[in-house]
Amino acid sequence: MPVRGSDDSLELLTNIGTECAKALRAAGVATAEDMRRLGSVEAAVRIRKALGADAVCRSRLSALEGAVRGVRWHAIPKSERDRLWEELERRSQGGGR
Repeated sequence: MPVRGSDDSLELLTNIGTECAKALRAAGVATAEDMRRLGSVEAAVRIRKALGADAVCRSRLSALEGAVRGVRWHAIPKSERDRLWEELERRSQGGGR
Protein backbone atom coordinates (compact mmCIF):
# COMPACT_ATOMS: atom_id res chain seq x y z
CA MET A 1 0.00 0.00 0.00
CA PRO A 2 1.47 3.38 -0.96
CA VAL A 3 2.23 5.70 1.90
CA ARG A 4 0.66 9.12 2.09
CA GLY A 5 2.71 11.48 0.01
CA SER A 6 4.11 8.87 -2.37
CA ASP A 7 3.76 9.69 -6.06
CA ASP A 8 0.86 7.26 -6.48
CA SER A 9 -0.93 8.05 -3.22
CA LEU A 10 -4.72 8.37 -3.43
CA GLU A 11 -4.56 11.49 -1.27
CA LEU A 12 -2.68 13.33 -4.02
CA LEU A 13 -5.74 13.11 -6.28
CA THR A 14 -8.05 16.10 -6.43
CA ASN A 15 -11.02 15.76 -4.01
CA ILE A 16 -9.57 12.73 -2.18
CA GLY A 17 -8.98 13.23 1.52
CA THR A 18 -8.11 10.79 4.25
CA GLU A 19 -11.62 9.35 4.72
CA CYS A 20 -12.31 8.89 1.03
CA ALA A 21 -8.89 7.27 0.55
CA LYS A 22 -9.66 4.92 3.44
CA ALA A 23 -12.95 3.91 1.78
CA LEU A 24 -11.19 3.37 -1.54
CA ARG A 25 -8.53 1.19 0.05
CA ALA A 26 -11.19 -0.85 1.86
CA ALA A 27 -12.72 -1.45 -1.57
CA GLY A 28 -9.42 -2.64 -3.05
CA VAL A 29 -8.51 0.61 -4.79
CA ALA A 30 -5.01 1.11 -3.45
CA THR A 31 -3.36 3.66 -5.71
CA ALA A 32 -4.09 6.74 -7.78
CA GLU A 33 -3.39 4.65 -10.89
CA ASP A 34 -6.01 2.09 -9.73
CA MET A 35 -8.51 4.93 -9.38
CA ARG A 36 -7.81 6.32 -12.83
CA ARG A 37 -7.92 2.86 -14.42
CA LEU A 38 -11.20 1.82 -12.78
CA GLY A 39 -13.05 5.10 -13.11
CA SER A 40 -15.44 6.71 -10.68
CA VAL A 41 -18.46 4.44 -11.10
CA GLU A 42 -16.52 1.19 -10.74
CA ALA A 43 -14.71 2.58 -7.69
CA ALA A 44 -18.08 3.59 -6.21
CA VAL A 45 -19.56 0.14 -6.91
CA ARG A 46 -16.61 -1.43 -5.10
CA ILE A 47 -16.95 0.95 -2.15
CA ARG A 48 -20.65 0.07 -1.86
CA LYS A 49 -19.83 -3.66 -1.93
CA ALA A 50 -17.19 -3.22 0.76
CA LEU A 51 -18.88 -0.69 3.04
CA GLY A 52 -22.59 -0.63 2.18
CA ALA A 53 -24.84 1.43 -0.07
CA ASP A 54 -24.73 4.48 2.19
CA ALA A 55 -20.95 4.75 1.75
CA VAL A 56 -21.42 6.47 -1.63
CA CYS A 57 -23.67 9.48 -2.01
CA ARG A 58 -23.92 11.82 -5.00
CA SER A 59 -21.22 14.09 -3.58
CA ARG A 60 -18.75 11.25 -3.07
CA LEU A 61 -19.40 9.93 -6.58
CA SER A 62 -18.81 13.41 -7.97
CA ALA A 63 -15.61 13.68 -5.95
CA LEU A 64 -14.42 10.37 -7.36
CA GLU A 65 -15.14 11.54 -10.91
CA GLY A 66 -13.30 14.77 -10.24
CA ALA A 67 -10.35 12.74 -8.96
CA VAL A 68 -10.25 10.81 -12.23
CA ARG A 69 -10.45 14.03 -14.27
CA GLY A 70 -8.14 16.04 -12.03
CA VAL A 71 -10.75 18.73 -11.32
CA ARG A 72 -12.80 19.87 -8.33
CA TRP A 73 -16.11 18.07 -8.42
CA HIS A 74 -18.20 21.24 -8.80
CA ALA A 75 -16.55 21.81 -12.20
CA ILE A 76 -18.35 18.75 -13.55
CA PRO A 77 -21.65 19.79 -15.15
CA LYS A 78 -24.74 18.70 -13.24
CA SER A 79 -26.03 16.74 -16.23
CA GLU A 80 -22.84 14.64 -16.20
CA ARG A 81 -23.04 14.14 -12.43
CA ASP A 82 -26.66 13.00 -12.83
CA ARG A 83 -25.66 10.55 -15.58
CA LEU A 84 -22.92 9.09 -13.36
CA TRP A 85 -25.40 8.69 -10.50
CA GLU A 86 -27.89 6.90 -12.76
CA GLU A 87 -25.14 4.56 -13.94
CA LEU A 88 -24.09 3.82 -10.37
CA GLU A 89 -27.67 3.12 -9.32
CA ARG A 90 -28.22 0.82 -12.30
CA ARG A 91 -24.99 -1.09 -11.66
CA SER A 92 -25.70 -1.31 -7.93
CA GLN A 93 -29.05 -2.93 -8.71
CA GLY A 94 -27.39 -5.59 -10.84
CA GLY A 95 -27.80 -3.80 -14.17
CA GLY A 96 -24.22 -4.43 -15.25
CA ARG A 97 -22.25 -2.05 -17.39
